[in-house]
Amino acid sequence: MYKRSNMVIGIVFVLLGVLFLLRNLNIFNVFDMFDFGNIIANMWPTLFLLIPSFIMHLSYFSGRNRDAGILVPGGILLGVGVTCQLSMFFDIWGVMWPGFIMAVAIGLFELYLFGTRDRGLLIPVTILGGLSIIFFTTISFRELFGFGINKLILPLVLILLGVAIMIKNDRKDKEF
Repeated sequence: MYKRSNMVIGIVFVLLGVLFLLRNLNIFNVFDMFDFGNIIANMWPTLFLLIPSFIMHLSYFSGRNRDAGILVPGGILLGVGVTCQLSMFFDIWGVMWPGFIMAVAIGLFELYLFGTRDRGLLIPVTILGGLSIIFFTTISFRELFGFGINKLILPLVLILLGVAIMIKNDRKDKEF
């Protein structure tokens, strides 16, 4: 019994020594996984935005709260939480900012889907969602290809649109 407990203590010391050595050589830091400050610094969107959003959604879909209005802040928190968490993980704040606009569209669209189906809600949903998609697309093209929409994409779209109109007009003239 005495020798077995010494063996366990020895193994624990060896493992701790290896972990400290790896940390000191900047190879692997297992201790960061248990650092509460590090967890809060990297996971705050999940803790303070996504979890409350899931609680709001759970309260509505479980039947505890029958008011679909709870889905508006729940959807907004969901959109903002996903935007912030992705930005934290990949350091892409400059690309993800249209997600904040989309978050409001998500909340209002959930109210439309699960609420009274008031068609008036689709107006701000369409405007906000469309703006967000335009901004995401513009920023994504600029980040991926190194140029903005004004340099190449917009002229190409205008050229293609003009050609399509001319071809369509030419076909109508031949029909008559």
